[in-house]
Amino acid sequence: MVSPGILLVDKPAGLTSHDVVARTRRAFGTRKVGHAGTLDPMATGLLVIGIEGATRLLTYIVGADKTYVATIRLGQTTGTDDAEGEILTTAAPEAWDAVTDDAVSAGITQLTGEISQVPSAVSAIKVDGRRAYERVRAGEEVVLAARDVVVSRFDLLATRRGDGHLDLDVVVDCSSGTYIRSLARDLGASLGVGGHLTALRRTRVGPFDVSDAVGLDALEGATTLTPGEAAGRILPVLEMSGDEARDLRHGKRLSGQAARLEETIGAAIDPEGLLIGIVEKRGADLKSAMNMPEGDR
Repeated sequence: MVSPGILLVDKPAGLTSHDVVARTRRAFGTRKVGHAGTLDPMATGLLVIGIEGATRLLTYIVGADKTYVATIRLGQTTGTDDAEGEILTTAAPEAWDAVTDDAVSAGITQLTGEISQVPSAVSAIKVDGRRAYERVRAGEEVVLAARDVVVSRFDLLATRRGDGHLDLDVVVDCSSGTYIRSLARDLGASLGVGGHLTALRRTRVGPFDVSDAVGLDALEGATTLTPGEAAGRILPVLEMSGDEARDLRHGKRLSGQAARLEETIGAAIDPEGLLIGIVEKRGADLKSAMNMPEGDR
C-alpha cells in the first residue's frame, strides 16, 4: 500500500508539470498524484507533489506565496513573453539612451507592491472552458483581464550587456497567480525597449524550499513529508485528544472550541501525530473543513 505524503521535486527544463506527475505515478505505483501549481516547460524548480490522500492538502498549498529567480532580457519582445516564442520586435539603438541604471531601478520599483497585472496570453488560465494557450495556438486572439497581485520583493541581482540587449538577473517574492513573464514584458515596455523572460526557477512555495527537493532520478524510494508534517508547515496546529479526534472523524463539531484557533483554519493532529484533517471556525465551535481518508493520515 502506498503511503500518503507530500513530495518536493526539482523539475528540470523541458518537461511539463504533468510529465513530472506521470513519472511520480510510475515511481510510487499509484495514479493518485497531483501538484500544487504549474511550472512552464522552460522553467525549473520546485513542484509540490501530493500522493494518495495527501492530494487533499494541495488546495491549502496552491495559494501560498512563491519565490522565483529569473533572467529578464531587455531589448526584444516575443509572442509568448519568454524565450520559447518568436521574436516580434527588437529595440532600436537610440532607444537604449533612456535605459540607465536609474531607469531600470525605477521600472522595477513601479512593479513592486500591490500591482494590477495582465497575464500572458500564453498561460493556463481558462477562457470559456479552454486554456488561453490552447486558443492562442489555434490562431485565436486572446486578451486576458488584469488581476491584482502582490510583488513583495523584486530585487536586481546582476546585469549583463550584450549585443542589442541587456540581461537582468532578478529574484521575486510574489503572491500566487503572479506571472514573472508579465513582469518581464511590463518592465521592458516601461523602458521603451521591450522585454521577455529567458530563464525562470521557482525556489520556494510557502514554507517549502527547493533545497529540500529531489531530482527526477531520485523519485524511486524518495522520502515524503507525512500529511501531518506538511499540514503543520502550512497551517497552525491544534493537538486533539483521542475523544476530540474521534468526534471530528465522525463529523461532529467541537462545541465552544473556536477560541483555540487564532487563524481561520488549522491542522487537527491526533495524539499519535496523525493528521485528522483541516478544521475551521463555525461560530463558537470548531468543525471539519476536510477530513483525511481512513488509512491516509
